[in-house]
Amino acid sequence: MSMQVPSARLVARLENVGLSYRKTRALDAITLDLPSGCTVGLIGPDGVGKSSLLSLIAGARAMQQGRIEVLGGDMADVVQRRNAYPRIAYMPQGLGKNLYPTLSVFDNVDFFGRLFGQERHEREQRIGELLKSTGLAPFSDRPAGKLSGGMKQKLGLCCALIHDPDLLILDEPTTGVDPLSRRQFWQLIERIRRGREGMSVIISTAYMEEAARFDWLVAMDGGRVLATGTPGALLEQTGAPDLDAAFIALLPAERREGYHQVVIPPRSPDAQDETAIEAEHLTRRFGDFTAVEDVSFRIGRGEIFGFLGSNGCGKTTTMKMLTGLLDASEGKAKLFGKEIDPRDIEVRRRVGYMSQGFSLYSELTIRQNLELHARLFQIDAAAIPQRVDEVARQFDLVDHRDTMPDALPLGIRQRLSLAVAMIHSPDILILDEPTSGVDPVARDGFWRILIDLSRRQNVTIFVSTHFMNEAERCDRISLMHAGKVLVSDTPAAIIASRSVETLEEAFIGYLERAMRTDAPEAAALAQDAMPMVLPAGEAPRRATLGLFFDFRRMFAYTRREALELLHDPIRATLATVGSLILMFVVGYGINMDVENLSFAVLDHDDTAISRDYVLQLAGSRYFTEKAPLSGYTDLDRRMERGEISLALEIPPGFGRDLARGRDVAIGAWIDGAMPTRAETVRGYVEGMHVRWLTQKAREIRGDSAVVGDFQLEIRYRYNPDVRSLDAIVPAVIPLLLLMIPAMLAVLSVVREKELGSIINFYVTPVTRLEFLLGKQVPYVGLAMLNFLLLTAFAIYGFGVAFTGSFATFAVAAFLYVIVTTAMGLVLSTFMSSQIAAIFGTAILTMIPATQYSGMIDPVSSLQGFGAFIGKIYPTTYLVMISRGTFSKALGFDDLSSAFIPLLIAIPVLLGLGTILLRKQAR
Repeated sequence: MSMQVPSARLVARLENVGLSYRKTRALDAITLDLPSGCTVGLIGPDGVGKSSLLSLIAGARAMQQGRIEVLGGDMADVVQRRNAYPRIAYMPQGLGKNLYPTLSVFDNVDFFGRLFGQERHEREQRIGELLKSTGLAPFSDRPAGKLSGGMKQKLGLCCALIHDPDLLILDEPTTGVDPLSRRQFWQLIERIRRGREGMSVIISTAYMEEAARFDWLVAMDGGRVLATGTPGALLEQTGAPDLDAAFIALLPAERREGYHQVVIPPRSPDAQDETAIEAEHLTRRFGDFTAVEDVSFRIGRGEIFGFLGSNGCGKTTTMKMLTGLLDASEGKAKLFGKEIDPRDIEVRRRVGYMSQGFSLYSELTIRQNLELHARLFQIDAAAIPQRVDEVARQFDLVDHRDTMPDALPLGIRQRLSLAVAMIHSPDILILDEPTSGVDPVARDGFWRILIDLSRRQNVTIFVSTHFMNEAERCDRISLMHAGKVLVSDTPAAIIASRSVETLEEAFIGYLERAMRTDAPEAAALAQDAMPMVLPAGEAPRRATLGLFFDFRRMFAYTRREALELLHDPIRATLATVGSLILMFVVGYGINMDVENLSFAVLDHDDTAISRDYVLQLAGSRYFTEKAPLSGYTDLDRRMERGEISLALEIPPGFGRDLARGRDVAIGAWIDGAMPTRAETVRGYVEGMHVRWLTQKAREIRGDSAVVGDFQLEIRYRYNPDVRSLDAIVPAVIPLLLLMIPAMLAVLSVVREKELGSIINFYVTPVTRLEFLLGKQVPYVGLAMLNFLLLTAFAIYGFGVAFTGSFATFAVAAFLYVIVTTAMGLVLSTFMSSQIAAIFGTAILTMIPATQYSGMIDPVSSLQGFGAFIGKIYPTTYLVMISRGTFSKALGFDDLSSAFIPLLIAIPVLLGLGTILLRKQAR
């Protein structure tokens, strides 16, 4: 059943909207009208399509089916969507997902103001109002990554509101936030709406107690709308006492089949005297940060013990210490009176642990996951099939045993995780937020299993949760904040101790009391903020922005990227110092000069002439003589060990045969493991051999022995000493100016995809070209600094003379790094993980650069496809310019033709990147 809304009062209208992720149908033929000027709530568990629907309304995701109108504009139309962006604010799901953790609170909000083209005075005024209203003003210089969960959500809200939107879209903004921060967040939203009349708010949530405060609700399940209307109308329609029960009543009959209320029988008196888990003054530090401080409690056998607290308060760390996954810095953790030893497998066998996220193997079926964990806990192989069947029946997994986990609903996956934790029949079960995102029916079913394990099998259950109705089902609970336990008692006793009506109110009371000692942050979190209103007489106005290109938007990304580099000096240092290290390694690694070659002689002749022959080689800078060889065995042994690269065998009678003019043969054994080096050694040895024979022939027979002898006088231009370093090092500079800047550029985009902050590009007026150029500029600057360091290292470190025009080389390098960073931006358009970006960029840049750019073999010697790559690849031309300016004393007039390909590559690559970059998620 759905209530109709007059079209004139709509903020959004959806007609037959569908969305699929490959084979998964996320939204199925949704037709929906959302009223304007009020708070609309999308309710339902994870995976029902709430986030997908909000991303389509915000324009962050491309349409696949149907039609969506938002604020009167068609979101499938590029122009209308671009016009709608300044009127919409979108805060995605996840704590601080649209924030930049290394940037300060002020810089985060300032970045969003720049994206919407606000001038400095207006921007600073708005930031001041927003930070004051949210209580974040005292922390304007604090990095976003060091804020608490509640403060991150407030900062995300400031960033969303900087441009005075008409529509505010919030996707599960309070997930993982403690009850006090949740309450303050909703009070803040109410103040915002009072100060900004007419603003519409669309919110998704899995907390039904939050949904009760909204004006209009949309209940969703399985990608479809179950019902719409006010909270009161849904309660009246279903006859339910609360929204949890109303949602269950709205579910299809097959989803509600067999459902009944959770009943918790009392614990057996016999089990209450035995202690299962005991924590004595547990403390855990990570460096200077104390995650858990002086925590003590006792949990009886068969007890259901609840652990409440916000994300980051130390719940998971405490649980890991109790399972032996983490050592305690101080204090003791005991199971059944025995101190936990992480190396004791017997302790592990008594504990089952279910982590916060799904951590099983998605490539294995349910049966295979159960069998694997049974083996890991060393259950007898003959008993494993029976135990797997027992657990499958116990957790209602029989019909899904041969199904992959990814194909299952979230509720069944959670049952699988619990089944795996119970496969070895532990006495203690530790569950870290096991029902997060699960629908009420599946959540109640999960709790019925836990109650059965506790009451019938006497399993001790230690469970953390954010749901207050779940906490009330526990025998006892502990409230935790900032690494400390505030109180441990039964839910009823905790409620009575604060003289309040609900457990949530009691929890908030304890938090407020604890925070009074944490000033000034506590004061900021608890203070009454002023309503967000504009100064008298002013109406919200939006900056006039260029439709296709605006330097303010581009510079917003340039400034933000530069700030991140400044706040992350390790990345900038590795990009510069790392380049120098690579240059040193590559420069000497590709060195083809053969000098000080170790050799040894097996001299069977041992005459003055044979010794003279050996001295001819030993006196050269190319050869270093080692101890004589004693035989063939010694030759093989020393060459295998790499002690010598050349072995000479002089036969008996060598001197006599040479004096009589007979043919002489000397054996030369060369290490051929490196063919190129071996061929060079062969040339050296043959040249030395012929020269020595000619000299000896003249000494014995006079000049008549070499009638017709002539001498070819050779002179080398540009590199008189024929040092390979003088050719390799200038070519390494283009190689590193290709790989490092391209890699930094591709990571700058892919990192945003992984962290989720790419959503800021999707839902703001920033164009593709502005985004790419804004990202590129800081890395061009960093690459030019790198260029100066590499050039200086080549001259002063390797001793390579620079003889040409430095200005020509610098201009060419500037054009080249624009090209290489643009190459990285092109690669980023079809890569989504940083690991793939690193490997992909290294392969796609290094192979063409080393093989086809003339670094080792001239491009003119290449044939076929290799020649084609060499002619179009930018590195070819900077290698030409680098060698020309280093060794040949060339200037711009001599090298002007090499600039043309670089100039052509810049618009081609930037244009290609702009075309390939997606402005919406697919």
